[in-house]
Amino acid sequence: MAVRRVALLTAGGFAPCLSSAVGGLIERYTEVAPDVEIIAYQHGYHGLLTGTKIVVDAEGRAKAGILHKFGGSPIGNSRVKLTNAADCVKRGLVQEGQDPLKVAAEQLKADGVDVLHTIGGDDTNTTAADLAAYLHENGYELTVVGLPKTIDNDVVPIRQSLGAWTAAEEAAGFAANVIGEHRSGPRMLIVHEVMGRHCGWLTAAAAAEYRKWLDQQEWVPSLGLSRERWDVHAVFVPELALDIEAEAKRLRTVMDEVGNVNIFLSEGAGMHEIVAQLEASGAEVQRDPFGHVKLDTINPGQWFAKQFAELLGAEKTMVQKSGYYSRAAAANPEDLRLIKSMTDFAVEAALRGESGVVGHDEENGDRLRAIEFPRIAGGKAFDVSQAWFQDLLAGIGQSAVPAKS
Repeated sequence: MAVRRVALLTAGGFAPCLSSAVGGLIERYTEVAPDVEIIAYQHGYHGLLTGTKIVVDAEGRAKAGILHKFGGSPIGNSRVKLTNAADCVKRGLVQEGQDPLKVAAEQLKADGVDVLHTIGGDDTNTTAADLAAYLHENGYELTVVGLPKTIDNDVVPIRQSLGAWTAAEEAAGFAANVIGEHRSGPRMLIVHEVMGRHCGWLTAAAAAEYRKWLDQQEWVPSLGLSRERWDVHAVFVPELALDIEAEAKRLRTVMDEVGNVNIFLSEGAGMHEIVAQLEASGAEVQRDPFGHVKLDTINPGQWFAKQFAELLGAEKTMVQKSGYYSRAAAANPEDLRLIKSMTDFAVEAALRGESGVVGHDEENGDRLRAIEFPRIAGGKAFDVSQAWFQDLLAGIGQSAVPAKS
């Protein structure tokens, strides 16, 4: 089947790759298939349901490279689950009794779309697979080629998600300024809360990047400028067992000797315990259309800070979140190279009619390929046995006992 028109959409939360991925797809089509028309649905599946779109014109094609310099998404995101009809009705995206999948499919047919490129996480891409299956059952063939976007780096079976490297680098830079507050009062407890609902990769990678920065600095201990005060003293991720009392005892020694404690905390660490505690107290725990707990409404950082502040004898506590600072950043050089390879491959796959999510397949020799949609899943656990992470924990004196699965 000849490809006449392709559509792009970005969905889910932001990551430092969306703008560049959109630019990369437009550039590659312009290079190898300049006659293919390109449209972009605004705000992801929200725009698909409402028919809100833009046509990429000659100026857009000529200047698509500019998008590599920016973060965010020029075509907009949203969180819409096409199989959650009640939520779509509530938000005015479809009428009562309408099937959002059918509405979206009919819009794609009306727009003459042959290829749909989805840039998002597992929810975004599996939803696209649902759409393709629906269209196939109704006699309309659509090639869907997804790109994996998530700063959590937790898409199964993809080795590295777009934007995750940049997010870790940005979180480390954020931490440097926040940890600079450690002398704003005696016995200071600083909690750097990092995004990562189920996976601790971003927290671990951010801590590792931050310690690389520490390695490059000069210190003047006689003037109070010591690495020990600026260092990471604990890294809490969902994949590690957390004995609060044991860690508090270790960190109390750090507080007594160094004068402050700096913690890197994955927002998903201890989430089940926090939610259970809240629900047991009768509090309502809010969830998004996909059923995920809205972590910003339960404030894991504040919960942990409260647990540790008393045990450490902290006189002042600060909790800062780097997620929104990190996720809308422009892609760094490492991610730009990864984005380029994946967008080029995505266009090639689309032109030959091959659907799937583009990524390095961990279960197939790390080959770059269009991975079959049924194999795509979220919540991939961070492998805490990796040498670089074990070295990180050893360097800060923290135990490395995996959490029970």
